[in-house]
Amino acid sequence: MSGLKEKYCIVGIGETGYTRNSGRSTRDLGTEAVRNAMADAGLHPWEVDGMLDYQIMGDSTLAQTIATDLGIRLDFYSDTQGGGASTEVLVGMAMGAIEAGMCHTVAIYRSMNGYSGMRQGGSSTGTRPPAQRITDGNLDTLPYGMQSPAQNFQLTFARHMYEYGTTSEQLAAVKVSQSHAASNNPRAYYPQRVTVDDVLASRWIVQPACHLLDCCVETDNATCLIITSTDRARHLRQRPIPIMSVTGRANKPFAAMHAHYQCDPITRQAGYYGGRIAFRNAGVEPEDIQLTGCYDAFTFTPVLLFEGYGFCKPGEGGEYVASGIIDLDGERPNNTSGGQLCEGYSHGMNLVIENVRQLRHQADDSCPGWRDGIHTYDHGEGGCRQVRDVELAMNMGWGSPAVSSALILRR
Repeated sequence: MSGLKEKYCIVGIGETGYTRNSGRSTRDLGTEAVRNAMADAGLHPWEVDGMLDYQIMGDSTLAQTIATDLGIRLDFYSDTQGGGASTEVLVGMAMGAIEAGMCHTVAIYRSMNGYSGMRQGGSSTGTRPPAQRITDGNLDTLPYGMQSPAQNFQLTFARHMYEYGTTSEQLAAVKVSQSHAASNNPRAYYPQRVTVDDVLASRWIVQPACHLLDCCVETDNATCLIITSTDRARHLRQRPIPIMSVTGRANKPFAAMHAHYQCDPITRQAGYYGGRIAFRNAGVEPEDIQLTGCYDAFTFTPVLLFEGYGFCKPGEGGEYVASGIIDLDGERPNNTSGGQLCEGYSHGMNLVIENVRQLRHQADDSCPGWRDGIHTYDHGEGGCRQVRDVELAMNMGWGSPAVSSALILRR
């Protein structure tokens, strides 16, 4: 990857609104998101020849269908399975496909009715299919009630609370910080600011790690990124955002859902391994990163990711997120759109879209001149959410405690 550093760029971003009960198909949503990303980049259908998407158990629409609806003839495509560690993986796959000469410009999308369609961990109803079925891979979990991500993932963090004394108040600080950012985001599904007390007063989902407000919002939406070479990017509409490095689904030992508990320390997230690749190939260190987009299915996932990738020492993640460093006015803001806790849940792609906006200096907030990069930097409620002078950003994806991906971008 070091030889590919800054050879490829993100040149287009697109999304739908973040809603519930969309009344639309994932085909309709996906087509809109890809069309919006093409318009953002200034690309015509004949200028896109690659497409990648990801889904879980058929909850989306395949690439050939979206491409046909948009009049795109593909030289390369792949429909992949996966969730929260997938966006960064597909960025790397797009770079590889272009490098191999299979195509030159790739649209990556995720389209999902995450509230009105298949819900993660939800039980089946007359209109919703079950999120999981008993298969060979989950014979030791699903029949015993280990169905939802909250149930599966929180065991790792319960151990973290036991070993290091991490508190629910510290976790709540993640939600509070991101709700403040969301209050300055016109797209956020939950734009209301909340307090630590609000989080702690919400009902338990899984003890001891998850109150209701510790969990991400479920939404219907689609998102898209467009990747091409730096040479092509120079002739397009937007400022290209160079890709410095990418890590794709790095694993802990014994990475099957619960087998990784055999390896000490139990609280170590796979970013411990993925970070070595990401930082080495980018030629930077954690302290160089000015902005993070940290996968936030729950408030505890950023805590484990910050520790895994080396932004703080093991056991200090609770202190890190509660210190104010991740706030809009903090030393290293995180999830400045409000993230998946507040803006909407897209299996992580909206976190990359937000970092691209920030690096363009075009966070779309209440500032009249945001399109031209003119901001007040007044981060009060309903105000600006642009981070001042940001040049280097990182996304950290989460597939499970045992799987992680990463992406480092620069202005």
